[in-house]
Amino acid sequence: MALTVGTEKDGFNMMTVAWGHLGSIWERGNHRNCLPTAVCYVRPGRYTKKYMDKEEYFTLSHFAPEYKKVLGYLGSHSGRNEDKSKATGLTPVFSDGTTYFAEADLVFICRRLYQAPLLETGYVDKELIDFNYPDRDFHEVYIGEIVKILVADDKE
Repeated sequence: MALTVGTEKDGFNMMTVAWGHLGSIWERGNHRNCLPTAVCYVRPGRYTKKYMDKEEYFTLSHFAPEYKKVLGYLGSHSGRNEDKSKATGLTPVFSDGTTYFAEADLVFICRRLYQAPLLETGYVDKELIDFNYPDRDFHEVYIGEIVKILVADDKE
């Protein structure tokens, strides 16, 4: 999936995410014990993180298999240096206070609820650290409330 955050006015960036979860945590109003959420992880050096830290909304977009190379590009090039939507031919859609792409077949629009860094002291299985974090650049965890889901036929 692609994680995208930002607006037309203030700019946006996207990156490929392979680690994440969809589920529920907490409760609010009619969502008794089942507030729908998405969890994603962003390393501190990623350009997308600056947007994640300031914006209220973000999106997670799923693409058909033929977009595999595009997702590879989004995950291996920085938006600090180029306009990745132009480089990949993706069409940004600015809606609901955030950005997603017209080519996505499924989009989760999320409102940021929580963020915190993964901490080295939290790892029970210490082997995970050396394998996944040789530079100790632990991910930041973001939990977002899924406020809207767009399916290809429903997108604006």
